[in-house]
Amino acid sequence: LKIIKERKLNGSSTESGFITGNRKAVCFQDAPISGVLQNILHENNFKDELGGRTRYSYFGIAFPKQYIFQQGGRPVMYENKETAKKILPKDEHWRIVDFNLNNWNNLVDWTHEREWRLPADEFHFNLSSAIILVPNQDCQRELIANLSEEDLKMLMGIIQISPLIY
Repeated sequence: LKIIKERKLNGSSTESGFITGNRKAVCFQDAPISGVLQNILHENNFKDELGGRTRYSYFGIAFPKQYIFQQGGRPVMYENKETAKKILPKDEHWRIVDFNLNNWNNLVDWTHEREWRLPADEFHFNLSSAIILVPNQDCQRELIANLSEEDLKMLMGIIQISPLIY
């Protein structure tokens, strides 16, 4: 609710996330809803094996790819970090996601996320370009009850996840 009411997503940095370089970036996945669900279910099913950390949740905000592109968002570059730094100019290092399949005991592969990033400390968005993801009907009702009628009319849509899980 806070994100929707503020219409703002905060960028991650090297300290708060996996961003390379000195520029904060807001991270997105260019994945179909089924791909997002696979990430959520995989993490829930293997939470202990994955270190107990939660990265994915049944709540989210989706935007059209063209909207993110128009705001300056771009796909990341999956590559060994040091190699990528030689390819991209320094002011584009925020686009680098480390990738390494050489060590079978420590694979570094985030390609399933199909990540895009927007270079920004904060991303201020229009509700008319936002689709809200909620886990179930109860959460959808709570969302509707806690947003103004004006905000609800502006939203591009609401997707309830539970009917999509099989």
